[in-house]
Amino acid sequence: MVLELYLDLLSQPCRAVYLFAKKNDIPFEFKDVALFKESILGSRVLSSSGAEGGSGLTDKITLSKKVPFLKDGDFVLTEGPAILLYLARKYGTPDHWYPSDAEKRARVDEYLFWHQSNMRAHAPKTLWIQVLLPLLVGQTLPEGKTKEVMDGLASSLRQLEELFLRDRPFLAGDEVSVADLVAIVELMQPWGVGCNVFQNHPRLLAWRERVEVAVGRGLFSEAHGTIARIRGLSSAQVDPQLKAQLAPLLGQILK
Repeated sequence: MVLELYLDLLSQPCRAVYLFAKKNDIPFEFKDVALFKESILGSRVLSSSGAEGGSGLTDKITLSKKVPFLKDGDFVLTEGPAILLYLARKYGTPDHWYPSDAEKRARVDEYLFWHQSNMRAHAPKTLWIQVLLPLLVGQTLPEGKTKEVMDGLASSLRQLEELFLRDRPFLAGDEVSVADLVAIVELMQPWGVGCNVFQNHPRLLAWRERVEVAVGRGLFSEAHGTIARIRGLSSAQVDPQLKAQLAPLLGQILK
């Protein structure tokens, strides 16, 4: 059975999984889930060849309402970090991605746990306030809430630089790891909507360059093509069901 990865490269965790699998030559079938067109909240799940996914699995993905989504034979898995670690273990990827040394692995784990309630809690909001709110409801976030979002992001950037990167080449040491992938794709989200998170952070900028080189500039650019064009999403056809699903959340954000 061929490993199947259901991904939308507009999603940060999806980009991390895509980069990891491609960089490590892990064979997989790329199932392209277009969240803002024919989406998991809409009608179809598409494969890279344009074929529709099976209805049973589509129902499971629709129920979870999230990507990335892995199917490996009868085994299915959600959550980006869990998928990354599963792939690292199953395919025996080079040790630096998820080290076997207990202390080095703990450093990677430390960042992954911190990321979920810190960087992950702040960086994605820039996409909402810069693109999705105007696109979906034709409104912008009140100035006070915009400042709150940007202040939270600035705080996470400082912690990323001072607590994790410090004077090291990469977040968990001298070599690139899954921690770096998880972090860099998150920072490319605000970058894609015009927030230069690397400005005034020369250490983060140099780190980004090192991660790009470690992954491969061509692959890095390929994975971030969608987010680099995100501001053009304002002219896209958005699934009406997606708008309806997001309406309650958007109402809370605007309060």
